[in-house]
Amino acid sequence: MSDFQTFAKEAEAALRDVFAPTPLQKNDHLSAMYEADIWLKREDLSPVRSYKLRGAFNAMRKLPDQKDFVCASAGNHAQGVAYMCRQFGVRGRIFMPVTTPQQKIQKTKIFGGDQVTIDLVGDYFDDCLNAAQAYCAEHAAHFLSPFDDEDVIEGQASVAVEIEEQLGRAPDQIILPVGGGGLSAGMISYFENRAQFTLVEPLGGACLWAALIAGKPVKLDKVDTFADGAAVGQIGQKTWERLKDVGLANVVRIPEDRICLTMLDMLNVEGIVLEPAGALAIDALKDLGRSISGRQVVCLSTGGNFDFER
Repeated sequence: MSDFQTFAKEAEAALRDVFAPTPLQKNDHLSAMYEADIWLKREDLSPVRSYKLRGAFNAMRKLPDQKDFVCASAGNHAQGVAYMCRQFGVRGRIFMPVTTPQQKIQKTKIFGGDQVTIDLVGDYFDDCLNAAQAYCAEHAAHFLSPFDDEDVIEGQASVAVEIEEQLGRAPDQIILPVGGGGLSAGMISYFENRAQFTLVEPLGGACLWAALIAGKPVKLDKVDTFADGAAVGQIGQKTWERLKDVGLANVVRIPEDRICLTMLDMLNVEGIVLEPAGALAIDALKDLGRSISGRQVVCLSTGGNFDFER
C-alpha cells in the first residue's frame, strides 16, 4: 500500500465522525441503455450536496492548532469550508464575488452559522482570490485551496476508498468530472492502474485538455461558467503532477448545451437533481457508447447545487 493510499484511508476513517459514506447506487436505466453494469456515486447526497467538504475536512483536521481559515469561492468549496468551520468550531472567512447569487450566499451562511464571515469582493474570482490571500498574510490565517493542496487531494480521495469498500473491489472504469483536478488527482492516485479512468470537462472550460496539449498548465483565454463546478481557467500545479500522464484519449469534452439534456433526463427519469458539473460523468456515457458494454462502470455525481432561476 502506498503512502497516499494510507493517507486517503485515514481521511475516510476520520470522516465517519462527520457523515456516513455517500450511497453507491446501481442504475438500472443507464445499465440497460449501455449494456453495462453502471453505478452512481452520489456525492450530491452529502451534507452540502457535493464532495467538496471532504477536502476541507482533511485539511482542517491536519491543522488542529489553526483557528482561522480562509477560502475564495462562490460555490461548493465555500459551502464545504463553511460546514467544516462549524464542525471544528473554528473561524472561517469566505471571500465571494459581489455577483454571487443570494441563494449561494444564504446557503453558505446556513452551513457556517456564527463561525463564518462572508466578504463580497469584486466582480471576478481573481479579485476574491487576491483579497483572500492578502487577508491570510495580514491575519496569519490558513488559506484553503479548492484543489491545489495535498491535504485537500487526500481528502477527496476518500471517495475512492468508499467506492472500493462498497463494491468490494476496484471497478473496471471510473468516469468523473475535472475542474481544478483535486478530485481526479485523488481518485487516480488511490486506484493507480487498478481502474481505467475517463475524465470529463465542459467544452468551455477544458483546462486539463489544454494542459495535456501544451505539456504544462496553461491559462484559458475564456471560460464558460455554466458548469461552474468544473469551469476552471487553469489546472492546479499539484494536481497536474498527478494528472499529466492521463493521455488525451482518456479525456472527454462535453458541450454545455448537451449537459442540460442530461440534467433534465436524470430529473425526469430518476428524480435526481444534479448541477451541470455533477451531470458531466453521466453525459459522457453518450461518447463512450459501446466501449463500456459488459463493464462495471462508476459515474461520479459530484454535486446537486443548482440555481434553477439561472
